[in-house]
Amino acid sequence: MARNKEEIIEDLANKYHLTIEEVEDIINHQFKFISTVMRKGGFDTIRLPYFGKFIVNKNRVKHINRLKNEK
Repeated sequence: MARNKEEIIEDLANKYHLTIEEVEDIINHQFKFISTVMRKGGFDTIRLPYFGKFIVNKNRVKHINRLKNEK
């Protein structure tokens, strides 16, 4: 039973008596956190329980920086 993101957000908002904006903020907060930690450049591994691990590949960062310098 495939459902899209909007349906899931609407169901959660109804279930917990929250606005759709509040549920979207709650869901997106974890990804903003991951983005913030990875942008600091500490290359920390971030684990979100029941969701997965997010790892920055140091070699990929070097490759991206090299491409930026070539432009």
